[in-house]
Order: sequence, then C-alpha cells, then structure tokens
Amino acid sequence: MANVYRTLWRWHFYAGLFVIPFILILSVTGALYLFKPQIDAAEERSFAAPPATVTVSPEAQRDAALAAFPGARFHSYRLPRAAGDPAMIHLALPGSEAMRDVFVAADGRVLGSLDPEMRLTTLLSHLHGSLLAGFWGSVLVELAASWAIVMVLSGLYLWWPRGRGAAGVVWPRLSGGARLFWRDLHAVTGFWVAGLALVLLLTGLPWTHIWGEGFKQLRAMTTATAPDWKLGLHDAHDHQAMLDSASVTGPVRLNALVARAVAERLPFPASVVAPGARSPGVWTIRADPQNRPLARSITIDAQTGRTLARKTFADKPLADRIIGYGIAWHEGQLLGAFNQAVGVLTAVALVTLSVSGFILWRRRKPAQALGAPPAPALPPRIGGVVAIIGMLALLLPMLAVSLLLLWLFDRLVLPRLPGLAAWLGVAPAARLGQS
Repeated sequence: MANVYRTLWRWHFYAGLFVIPFILILSVTGALYLFKPQIDAAEERSFAAPPATVTVSPEAQRDAALAAFPGARFHSYRLPRAAGDPAMIHLALPGSEAMRDVFVAADGRVLGSLDPEMRLTTLLSHLHGSLLAGFWGSVLVELAASWAIVMVLSGLYLWWPRGRGAAGVVWPRLSGGARLFWRDLHAVTGFWVAGLALVLLLTGLPWTHIWGEGFKQLRAMTTATAPDWKLGLHDAHDHQAMLDSASVTGPVRLNALVARAVAERLPFPASVVAPGARSPGVWTIRADPQNRPLARSITIDAQTGRTLARKTFADKPLADRIIGYGIAWHEGQLLGAFNQAVGVLTAVALVTLSVSGFILWRRRKPAQALGAPPAPALPPRIGGVVAIIGMLALLLPMLAVSLLLLWLFDRLVLPRLPGLAAWLGVAPAARLGQS
C-alpha cells in the first residue's frame, strides 16, 4: 500500500507541477468571465443616451448605423436592454473580416461603436480558451485540463483519511508549524474543491479542438442536427457568416420583426438576424442568453412572413441539453448570483491549491534536483491505477498522446541523459511505471 501511495504521489507531483501555471491563468480569467453580463453592461454604459423625445423605427436605426460605416453590411439588430436604451446594430465592415457593434439611440443618433474582438470579455475568453495563441494554445489548454483531472483524482487518493481524524482532513491544523499548515491547507482545500473542479474541467471539454471535435463526430452519427454549444466562452465570431449577410429585400421588414421579437418577451440578449448565405431567404429571431436553457429561436420566411420553425432548449437532443446545462454552470449563469459565487469560490480554492502546492514544493526542493517524491523501493502493484489511467486515456485523447510521448521520452531519451534523469528524480530502474 505504501508503494502505491508513493507512486501516486509522484504522479500527482509531476501533474501538479505542469498544470499549476495553467490553473492560475484559467482560474483568474474564468472568475472574471463569470461576470460577463455585468462587464458587458458596464462597457456599454458609455453609450447611454438621455431619454429621447422623438423615436425612430428600427430600420431607421439600422440605416443610421450603415451610414456611419459606408459599405458595411447589416448582420443583426439587438433589441435594447431596456426601454430607452440604444439598440446595437451588428455590421460586417467592407473588405475585411472586421465587425462593429454600433450603438444607435432611440432617436436615431449614432452614439458610438465597439470592435467586438476588443471587448474585455472577448479578450478574456480568448485568453481562457487558447492563451491568445490560437489552435495550439487551445490544444495546450486541453492538455493541461486532462492532466488536471489526473491531478485531482490522484490528490483525492492521497487525501483519503485512512483512519485519521477530521483535523488535517476536513479542516487544516493551525498549531503544527508552517510545513504542516501548508500541507493541510493543500489537502483540505483539494478535498473541498475536488468535485467542483472536476465539473468545471469536464464541462469545458466540449469547447476544445480535439475532444470537442471528436465528440461532435460521434454525435453526428446519432443525430442530424448541428451542435451549437460553441456559442459562448471559447467561440469566435462567425466572420464569414457576417460577411455573407444578404442584402435585405422583400416584403418582410425589420420593423415588423423587431415588434414581433418584443412581443415574444425574449430574454436579453435578443436579436433579429438578417438572411445570409447560410440561411437564404430566412430571418431569425433569437435569444442567446448565457443561461442556455432560456435560449429560443424563431425562423421566418423573408417573403411571406410565415413562421418556419420555433426552437427552444427543450427541443435539442439530450446530449446538447446536458452540455448546455454544463456550459451554463461553467459560465456562472445557470443559477444566477449563486452560480457566480460558487464559481468565484472554486477559482479561489484552485488558486489556493496552486500556491500551497508551489510553496510545499519549494520548501522541500533540493538545490540540484527537481525535488520529486522518492520512488518506492519495490515495484508497486498498481493494476487498478493503470486501469483507471487507461480509461482516462481513452476518454481524453490529449492525455493519451502525452502518455505515449512520456513513455517514448522515458525509454529513448532519459537513458542517454542520466544527468537529466537524476534531476527529474527518475532512476533508471524505476522509470515511468513508478514515476
């Protein structure tokens, strides 16, 4: 049993050392993104206008926005947040993939515009999802998330009481010196946050490039409807769809569609989206709140005004509904302020885990070595552990790839670099299987 403990301690150590920088970045950016509605509202407050004595139609507001950006194409009209607030006209600028959110007052005055890619919450989402490094940044985040799952599970094994009392298990001991305090703070915080951390890690997987795209392919075998869970934290704006927005002609007018959207009492943000290359001849009225169960959409024939389809969250396939609930929790919007509070506490606990783990490592690290826990004297019997790691590798492709690379590194590189092996704490007779 002691050999198994030492082996898992080493796995926990290496996994933790790798993921700590990522956990710090993802925790801070994720905690801030929980307040996206409040941040967006504060950012748009500068476009507030005094109450209008004269109001113009939504089409006049759209035309004012287009006049301010000659050659731009209309993509969507976002209904005002509240009576008297400006509408937001979403435009695709000519000759590029750039967009603008143009804010137009109820009296038709253009109050200003924002580049949606430069919004604070957009920058937070890119940093959180890809470290501002595009595809490979996203892959690196997925790799870190996969190893964070290993870290949490191995940490729970190390925490397991094994006959001890509640002190040091449920709460930290405060009178045993600095080393015991940091050890207890790390273990106890890990126990309390483990479940919430696993939920965050698992609900983030649908956004990833490797796991998410693989799950999409698997899902496509069972249903023909396209998944829409990319809409949210890690999604970029669909540039091409905006560039392809069609010139709006026909008997169905924006004014009538906005009036209809108002009558539907859709949750904010609610928009009227123009026909485009991907939906020719069809207007869409949609609500896209971060609380996914409240999402709704209505598609309307641009020539006749006939309703072609109504879709609510309940109409989605079961897999999409499960993912939708997970995403809404991940973004802190499923249960309102309570969800945000739990999200912040989870982020604080993860930062505490990272800081305490780093301090524990630095306190015990020798000057000339990495400071990995010593390998067990005898090869441990870890068939159950191997089985669990194997199952995780099947479910987490980036974990599987990294395990294969580690195995190759251990077998092909370390034997030729004994100094590096010694620094890593991986003895030739106890590599990988015990590390």
